[in-house]
Amino acid sequence: MSQLILRPAKLADASALSQLGTSSFIDKFGHLYRPQDLAVLLEGSHSEAAASRDLANPDYRCQLAEKDGQLLGYCRLVLRCGWPEHARGNSVIELKQLYTDSASTGQGIGAALMDWALALAHAEGADEIQLSVYSENPGAQKFYARYGFDHVADTTFLVGEQVDHEFLFAKLL
Repeated sequence: MSQLILRPAKLADASALSQLGTSSFIDKFGHLYRPQDLAVLLEGSHSEAAASRDLANPDYRCQLAEKDGQLLGYCRLVLRCGWPEHARGNSVIELKQLYTDSASTGQGIGAALMDWALALAHAEGADEIQLSVYSENPGAQKFYARYGFDHVADTTFLVGEQVDHEFLFAKLL
């Protein structure tokens, strides 16, 4: 049986990141949005151009989880604070996305990527990590709570013209 391999993303991975990000978001949340709103989000956050832009940004870090050469998950961190008005630390970073292939959920991929994210946050000298999670996603909220993240504020997330109620979770390091 093959092992899960974690590795840093490269610019050449932009297409695979786009495909996994798009399919994961649609599988989990696609039914919640009008097609035109979903299209705006996917173009801005999950297109190949968006993935390439982020991979070229020195403030972003992206780790891939692969098995048998297939991308099964990824985690993106931004080395700056996403919600400074709610920061409790002095050096705050944002966990931007932690996605797994829908068919691979529950296989420890998210845990491996979260362990990487926390280790990188420590290595970068962060004293807090923030993330936004959909208010109607209790599974993700439980996952983050297991890692010591607390619900610290309510926020919103724009999908096209639709405003979603989100929870800001954060963990002091």
